[in-house]
Amino acid sequence: MPLPAGIHHLAPTLPVHVFVGAESGLTALVQAGIHGDEIAGVHALQELLEEGLTVAAGRLLVVPTMNVPAYRARQRAAPGGLDLNRCFPGDPTAPERERRLAARFMELVRDESPALVVTLHESQKRYDPDVDPSFGQTIVYGVRPMPAVVGRLVDRLNQGIEGESERWAPQYYPVDTSSTEVIVDAIGCVGLCIETWMGFAEDRRVAMHTEVVRILLDEFGIVPAAAGLLGPGAAALASPR
Repeated sequence: MPLPAGIHHLAPTLPVHVFVGAESGLTALVQAGIHGDEIAGVHALQELLEEGLTVAAGRLLVVPTMNVPAYRARQRAAPGGLDLNRCFPGDPTAPERERRLAARFMELVRDESPALVVTLHESQKRYDPDVDPSFGQTIVYGVRPMPAVVGRLVDRLNQGIEGESERWAPQYYPVDTSSTEVIVDAIGCVGLCIETWMGFAEDRRVAMHTEVVRILLDEFGIVPAAAGLLGPGAAALASPR
C-alpha cells in the first residue's frame, strides 16, 4: 500500500518524505547518498525539502540520504560495510545491514510502483565520448531504446550551462547489480542515474542536481515548472551561486 503524505522511516535515521498532489498523476521517487562520498545530491535534496516543496499532481517520494552511515563517514560504503548500490534486491534476513535495507527499499518501490526512479550520483571521472564508459555530466540509463525523457532532459539542462565543460550527455551503461537496474527490471519504470562531475565546486554541483530534479518533475507533470519547484529560494537553488 502506498504511504500517506508525511515523513516515514525505512530505518531509524533514514526518512522518506512523501508528498501528495491535489490532482491524480504519476509517482516519482528521488534518492541520493547511496554512496556516502557523493554529497552534492544529498545537499540538493535536503535544500529542496528545507525550502518547501508543493506537488501539483501525483506523488513524490524523496530520500535525501540512502546510506546514512556511509554519508557520515564520507565514504562510498560505511566503514566495514558493503556497497549498498550492489546489494539489491536485498535479503530481509541477511546479517548485513545493506542487504536488509535494500530489501526494505524494494518493498517500498513495489508498494509505490513509481513511474520514475532517480538516483543522484557523482563521479571523479569526466565524461568523454571517446571513452566507454565514462561518467561525470551524464544521464545514465540501462535499457534500449533510450527513454525519450533522457533526450529532453539533456537538451533542457544544456540550455543553462555556463560553459562547454558543463555540457551534459546521455550515457547507456547497464549494470545488472545496481539498484536502478534491479528496480527497472522489477517494476518497469524509467530509471535514471544522474552523474555530476566532482571537478566542479560543490555548490555548483548542488545547483546542477537541483535543476535535474526540477526538470524531471516538470517532465512527469508532478511539479510543473510554471508553478515553480520551491518557494522564494527556488531561483537561487536552480541557478549558479
